[in-house]
Formats: sequence, C-alpha cells, structure tokens
Amino acid sequence: MKKGFKFIGVLGFATVLFYACQPKTTENTTATASGEAASISDLSIAYVYTDSVINQYEFFKKKSEEITEKGKKFEGDLQSRARGFEQEVANFQQTGGNMTPNQQRAKQEELVKKEQNLMTYRDNLMQELSADESNLYSDVYDKVQKYLKSYAEENNIDLILSYTRGGAVWYGKDALDVTKAVIEGLNKEYNTTPADSAK
Repeated sequence: MKKGFKFIGVLGFATVLFYACQPKTTENTTATASGEAASISDLSIAYVYTDSVINQYEFFKKKSEEITEKGKKFEGDLQSRARGFEQEVANFQQTGGNMTPNQQRAKQEELVKKEQNLMTYRDNLMQELSADESNLYSDVYDKVQKYLKSYAEENNIDLILSYTRGGAVWYGKDALDVTKAVIEGLNKEYNTTPADSAK
C-alpha cells in the first residue's frame, strides 16, 4: 500500500512540476539552447533499443570475441599451471618421508608460496579481463553516442531516447523506433573505417 502512495506522490509531484514549469502563454513552447522559443509540437523524438544496438554492433561483436578468446587462453594457461602445482604437491606427499624435517619444512614453505603466486596470477588475469570488458563498453558507448549525434543532426531529431525493458521509457510508437537504421549506420561506418582508427 505504501508503494502505491509513493508512486502516486511521485506522479503528483511530477505533474505539479510540469504545469509549474509551463510558460504563461496559450501555446505550448519550450526554450531552445539558443534562447529561441520553439513549439513542443515541433520537437522530433526517436528511440533505440539499447541492447539491440550494442549486441548487433559489429565492433562490439568483434571485440567481445577477442576478449572471449583471450579469456580461454588465460584459462588454459591457468589450468596448466594449476596441474603443475598439483603434481608438485603430489610428488612431495609421496617422497616427503625421505626428507629431513628441515627439508620438509622448506618444501612446504615453497609450496605455500607457489600456491599464493598462483592465486595472485589468477586474480591478475581476472582483473585484466574485467578491465578489457569495461574499456570495451566505454568505447562502444562513446562510438554509439557520437554516431547518434550525427544521426540526429542528419535526420532533424531533437531527442533520441534509450529504450530498455524496465527503463524510463515505457512506450513508444513503432514509427519512432530508429534502432534498425542506427545499427545499419553504425555497422556501415565501422566496416568502412580504416582498421587503425577502428581500434
């Protein structure tokens, strides 16, 4: 019940703000960046399905595959080192009885250090992959945002919204959906960009 009141309260507050911010004229107008008044009916709005744009963007797919391959290589290397360490532990367990107490203690300390090094190595690999993924998303968002700016200018669009399930936009007419055109444009731009500048 409290949730309902909270939601109604937010809607009521938003309504008050909306009407309070309306200019005292008979026509619905809004100020543009240059200070000129423009009719709200003149605003051109579109939206894109964010997940679709990212997942179908060739640049993102290619770089994601590279990160996946790098992850597989890291995993193989890590498993190889872990097997070597396990074999060394097994050998010590079998032959440790033939060592003096000092030799056993030294070998145990050596194995503990090797295990710590293995864990540090694993953590470093995971951090590197995580950083690669984070950098990829940052690059993708920068590229998409740059493209959307030029797309909006070319198509006289004042506002392009990000449409995600459960996001801020709950409904939009299909005619306002420019996702397909944006994906095609992004991929065309990516595929015609020289390899050096596409990195």
